[in-house]
Amino acid sequence: MAVDNPHDDDVQGLTLQTFIQSELFERTFEDGMSLVEETARYLDGPGRTEARDLPRKAALLYAGESMRVTTRLMQAASWLLVQRAVRDGEMQPDDAASERYQLGSREICLGGREESLDILPATLRSLLVRSDSLYRRIARFEEALRTGPRTEPDVHRHLQRLEQAFGRRE
Repeated sequence: MAVDNPHDDDVQGLTLQTFIQSELFERTFEDGMSLVEETARYLDGPGRTEARDLPRKAALLYAGESMRVTTRLMQAASWLLVQRAVRDGEMQPDDAASERYQLGSREICLGGREESLDILPATLRSLLVRSDSLYRRIARFEEALRTGPRTEPDVHRHLQRLEQAFGRRE
């Protein structure tokens, strides 16, 4: 399952209504919820077994990083569910834009680590990378929605004002 998409960086002109009605939102929602389910199955099943077999240092790192992946995914899922509630008319856009519903726990979700993750099971490492990608993608969407669509470049606006003040160039 690919969580990140190189075209996701192109959020220029994004408005809440265009976003929540878009294929981009649908794909992100599906990717996010699938990753939540996959992570829960892993942590409750094979991950639990793998964690028991780890040396102490690796087990401590596993515990911390499994909490990080869980926090990322809880934040991402919450944000996506709020956007879906707006799309479905169950929530007002102004309510959804309040600080209460913003993507949270950035220090935990985006924080770096001093230790190498090489000692962790490959599946957990993959979930960490993919959850980080999802969280960052949603953070880009949230920022684009908060700042609103970009307007014409300043140069064009200034030229239009000059033309209005002094007449059109011929």
